[in-house]
Amino acid sequence: MKPGSFPGDPCDGGGGGGARDRVPRQFPGAEATPVTDAPTTAAYQVNSAYHFRVALPNGLANSTSRQLQGISPGLVVPVGSTEQHGPHLPLDTDTRIASAVADAVVRRLAQRGDADWVIAPPIGYGASGEHEGFPGTVSIGTAALRLLLVEYGRSACNWASRLVFVNGHGGNVEALGAAVALLRYEGRDVAWSSCGVRTADAHAGHTETSVLLHISPDDVRSDECATGNTAPLSELLPSLRRGGVAAVSEVGVLGDPTTATADDGAQIFADMVGGCADRMLRWEPDRSGMLT
Repeated sequence: MKPGSFPGDPCDGGGGGGARDRVPRQFPGAEATPVTDAPTTAAYQVNSAYHFRVALPNGLANSTSRQLQGISPGLVVPVGSTEQHGPHLPLDTDTRIASAVADAVVRRLAQRGDADWVIAPPIGYGASGEHEGFPGTVSIGTAALRLLLVEYGRSACNWASRLVFVNGHGGNVEALGAAVALLRYEGRDVAWSSCGVRTADAHAGHTETSVLLHISPDDVRSDECATGNTAPLSELLPSLRRGGVAAVSEVGVLGDPTTATADDGAQIFADMVGGCADRMLRWEPDRSGMLT
């Protein structure tokens, strides 16, 4: 789903409960925790053993705790979804694009002299309630995603100097805005960035199909591409909010993937990477923490 396509998730349910749900009035859904919480004595005893400085790694998953000791890098976290993308694209399309953009952005920043970033494994589930009418979709909803992002940020900021979520799915925007605003309220240097482009169509159409033809051509079933609903998103939103994507497109596509090409995908992907890298270099988050 194009980042920013849906301002809310019409099919999301609530969740949570317990002590961690006590929050400041302006941020429902999670407990505000100051960044001054001190580590336990046991944590200090364990971490004191890691006294060797090593080269800054690029990927968090392949790093060791010793490699990260004392260097306080920034952390880039791709956020996507697991949801239908028509008959021709894989369910992890949003996650795949967000991960590829995040990886390319980290490399671009290193080329510009800002090498203090590490890329994390992606968060591959999001708020995808609008796609519940199609097999394969797994949506955790806005409330659960918001809590996940808050706790992720609180934990990661114990050692990371700052954190940015790179979002590949429009249904995640509400959760990202609420979670990052809370983390910033608590004093953490956290932000989020879309990896979309202004000219993108809505879902599994020309844009996403072209990008997948560029980054994962073997996973695009080009012989199964089918034109979906090509009406402007503004016209579709009322029906989408009532009945999800299935109410407006039998094949689950909003756009026309039959026009997609790898060359277009290369240009779109370059625009995604360039825009995200520029926003991270400026580091000017708005009230919701979105980089502008």
